[in-house]
Amino acid sequence: MSYKITVTVNGEKFSHRVEPRLLLVQYLREVLQLTGTHVGCDTSSCGACTILVNGKATKSCTLLAVQADKCSITTIEGLAQNGELHPIQEGFKECHGLQCGFCTPGMIMTAADLLKRNPKPTEEEIRAALEGNYCRCTGYHNIVKSVQYAAKKMSSTKKIKKEAAL
Repeated sequence: MSYKITVTVNGEKFSHRVEPRLLLVQYLREVLQLTGTHVGCDTSSCGACTILVNGKATKSCTLLAVQADKCSITTIEGLAQNGELHPIQEGFKECHGLQCGFCTPGMIMTAADLLKRNPKPTEEEIRAALEGNYCRCTGYHNIVKSVQYAAKKMSSTKKIKKEAAL
């Protein structure tokens, strides 16, 4: 038995018939070929599979594809716009927030949710938000710096846009 789902992923609408046991991470990687979302642990411990579902950071290995029916999903592939890195992606590049890069998509998506809810987080708030994402390489120092970089850039961009509107 299969179920028809319709989801919007990175601004594009998709409809497919899926098995009821298909995980959302499998749907993204195997059906849509969006392989930026990583599978690290299969237990929701590592956070490598984190995406945004209706704007909220969600570990896609804990959600069935059928549960995402009619949802709006953003993956790491959907953050960059018009060939420009998202400020969080830029922050990871500029502040050396990645080494092997395996955890990076999940870290970035978690940070995107954090910065949407809290545009000026403290270091402690950033560390708390990233608690569910494991990095085995960096020790988190540069990851935190990367999120701080993005927060600063995003707030200055909003300020410039606000001044331009006046």
